[in-house]
Amino acid sequence: MLEFVTKILWNMAEDPVNVNEYQELARQALPKMYYDFYAGGAEDQYTLKENVEAFRRIMFRPRVLIDVSKISLSTTILGYNVSAPIMIAPTSMHKLAHPEGEVATARAAAACNVIMIVSYSSMCTVEEVASSCDAIRFFQIYVYKRRDITAQLVRRAERSGYKAIVLTVDVPRLGKREADIKNKMIQPQLKNFEGLLPTQVVSDEGSNFKAYADLTLDASLSWKDIGWLRSITKLPILIKGVLTHEDAIKAVEAGAAGIVVSNHGARQLDHTPATISVLEEVVHAVKGKVPVFVDGGVRRGTDIFKALALGAQAVLIGRPVVYGLAAKGETGVRRVTEMLKDELELTMALSGCPTIKDITRGHVITDRERLQSSL
Repeated sequence: MLEFVTKILWNMAEDPVNVNEYQELARQALPKMYYDFYAGGAEDQYTLKENVEAFRRIMFRPRVLIDVSKISLSTTILGYNVSAPIMIAPTSMHKLAHPEGEVATARAAAACNVIMIVSYSSMCTVEEVASSCDAIRFFQIYVYKRRDITAQLVRRAERSGYKAIVLTVDVPRLGKREADIKNKMIQPQLKNFEGLLPTQVVSDEGSNFKAYADLTLDASLSWKDIGWLRSITKLPILIKGVLTHEDAIKAVEAGAAGIVVSNHGARQLDHTPATISVLEEVVHAVKGKVPVFVDGGVRRGTDIFKALALGAQAVLIGRPVVYGLAAKGETGVRRVTEMLKDELELTMALSGCPTIKDITRGHVITDRERLQSSL
């Protein structure tokens, strides 16, 4: 009996009170190889740290004496009503974190009424995720050397009711992820590609991820190929991996329905800028022609508010979702999402913003602006 009560008290003490605490629970729950895979970045991991730190350098300019007795987080993404400006980012291989994998993540997203972007490297099939629950979801892809593989995945997503395609464009080659090399992390077989891609790729580099990417992904992909992708689907296409105003303009010209400002969770080119620090550059470039989203480093509801103030229509949440899944399965993903929503609601109330539309550029000040004002 004493052992039972002690266990209950221990579990209560271990209940996270913020999203960051789920990372430690995930570290305890996962084999080191899998935790390092999810948590790690490229090379020296400068950008990995900077993605988080850059949010902390943005300060609030709250407004007072505004009626915030009722707060609404609801908004629309590509015309779809959602409970909050949050999407679940496409992250790989959820069954390494929890036996139910992407199905558990999808159910949590549906329960929270937020959009999940299902990764091409899901360990559950496109169809399994779609049939797990009734919800709005998007599908993330790469363009492969064999274009018929990309076309098949897009058609399967369309048939399964996915509402948009998210094309990741920042992986002509795989970034150097040193933890995966040291851990000899091996690409597992993905059910979405059974019969389409080789199941085993041999590499002498420890991990075979790079060899697998070199074998399958099309490094010749260019802006003209966006037209090909648009020709094979009626779904809107979001381009993920844009960091400059030049590429933002090209994305609009190519017919993108939206842009995701992303450095791939700092897993590709180290020493790229934090995504929040270049968000405004992209927003100004597109001039309202398409919605802009952002991922990377979002750990608090305050971070979401800052991104919205700088022009994002919504944020994508990646690692925290996986940490929640690893720690507590579907319940963990739901709790991570609800924590972020609760913190965003509180930030809105304390900043004088009853609705998402009330959040403006005037509600935040960047470190650059503070420096200029002090000169």
